[in-house]
Amino acid sequence: MLPRAGTVTPVDRELAFALELADLADSIAAPRFRALDLLVETKPDLTPVSDADRAVEEALRARLATERPRHGVVGEELGGGSDGDAGWRWVLDPIDGTKNFVRGIPVWAALIALEHDGEGVVGVVSAPALGHRWWATRGGGAFADGRPVRVSNVSRLADAQLSYDELAGFEAAGLADRFLALARRCWRARGFGDFWSHVLVAEGSVDVAVEPFVNHWDLAAVKVIVEEAGGRLTDLSGVSRADGGSAVSSNGVLHDEVLAALGVASSQ
Repeated sequence: MLPRAGTVTPVDRELAFALELADLADSIAAPRFRALDLLVETKPDLTPVSDADRAVEEALRARLATERPRHGVVGEELGGGSDGDAGWRWVLDPIDGTKNFVRGIPVWAALIALEHDGEGVVGVVSAPALGHRWWATRGGGAFADGRPVRVSNVSRLADAQLSYDELAGFEAAGLADRFLALARRCWRARGFGDFWSHVLVAEGSVDVAVEPFVNHWDLAAVKVIVEEAGGRLTDLSGVSRADGGSAVSSNGVLHDEVLAALGVASSQ
């Protein structure tokens, strides 16, 4: 839930605005989900993009240009990247899980983050087809549909649930054998993928999530949520960053053991 009047900070106001942006994103994407006339193209990186992806990002950027004209913006479909005045930058993924979206699978979401001087301070994940929304502010805790969430306290891989994206990514990264060995050590491994893996870590339903290839806009929002829920999110080398090209999120207790199992050492 949002703070009551009288206790609202500047970051709280930005969260309220980010939630309005999420409402806007949902209002555009949800009606196009499973639409018979959905237009899907292939980008140069061979990933799909739909007319809904572009429409959402264009609408979000238009709203930001009007209401936050001095802030920087970077997004999956339209690029960008420079910080705005005083180091504020919005990071947008209009539809995370486009492959699911275009195949009629309801696991997709708008990811909206605000960074200040490179640190994520607001994160919103809105998944209208699932009927859920997650958000967090730096120092303000993490929430799912208005209720506080917290990572699990599972302390052994043998008791842990592991989530991942797809096996082909681990093969391409040369980590297939190490990943499979890690998965076999866990109680259960399931490929929930994309944003869902990480918000499930924040909720305590999943204990570890791993993605060998991922972009800044895929992680900026979920990193704030996972960390404010008491967990950790780093790249595969153990560095705490959203733009490192890979991701391991966990309840924190298992983090170093997972990095070691994948052949990398924690920086902390």
